[in-house]
Amino acid sequence: MTTNHIFAPISRWLMLGLLSLSLVGCASDFGALIAGKPAQDSTTVSANAEVRQALAPSGVLRVGVYLGSPTSWVKDPKSGESVGIALDLGKELAKHLNVPVQIVEFDRLAQVLDSLKEGKIDFTFTNATAIRAKDMDFTVPLVRLELGYLVVADSKLQSVTDIDKAGLRVGVSQGSSSQGVLTQMYKQAKVVPADSLAKAKNMLATKQIDAFATNKGILFEMSDTLPGSQVLPGRWGLENLAIAIPKGRDAGREFVQSFANNVSQSGLLGKVIVRSGLRGTAKD
Repeated sequence: MTTNHIFAPISRWLMLGLLSLSLVGCASDFGALIAGKPAQDSTTVSANAEVRQALAPSGVLRVGVYLGSPTSWVKDPKSGESVGIALDLGKELAKHLNVPVQIVEFDRLAQVLDSLKEGKIDFTFTNATAIRAKDMDFTVPLVRLELGYLVVADSKLQSVTDIDKAGLRVGVSQGSSSQGVLTQMYKQAKVVPADSLAKAKNMLATKQIDAFATNKGILFEMSDTLPGSQVLPGRWGLENLAIAIPKGRDAGREFVQSFANNVSQSGLLGKVIVRSGLRGTAKD
């Protein structure tokens, strides 16, 4: 497999998914490593100096996360422990690069993506869109997540088909893919950006907005702390989440794709998803 196949345009992901089957034999080695056993072929899970320099040019893998999404970073309400897919996969990748990890925290996703584009961070996990692929490189998608709406307890809105009506205000995270899609999709409802998830929650609770739109992983987290609120049944779209790295890290692309394949095939990704508490993954 050649390097330029690994981070192909979005339209070629299906082909890449088929090509990744050639790496199935690597999964057993990766699983052995997780279990604390030596891998038979360490080249599938360890990086040479060129790969390390490409993926962690500062000598540290800088992982970008934002609080409030299980796909990125949340705090377990019982233990207070920090968990999240971006957080845990970033730590795992740093181990295989044999470099320290630095968790870089942001208020919202747009800030994470800006820092990734500028090369100020080295890794995150986010929705892989064609527009974003112009500014960063993605692995093939690893998680499919439904997009929906959160409403408060006394809302008259009952399903996703009730939303696009005159006078309705729908909150979105500022700079998110939801903002771009819904601004184009709505004929009557108004899109209202919020500069953080905490601000969005307050806007919903104080009825500055009638609903908040994003992926259901975030919505269920918000609903847990808004008594009586509900995530509406149905979905208005899907997110295809993948590992993202800055453009120009060509020598590390194949390694990151192999890493993505291995965490998926070995079952580690499933464990990370459970640990994060992610809800709202697509069943079809």
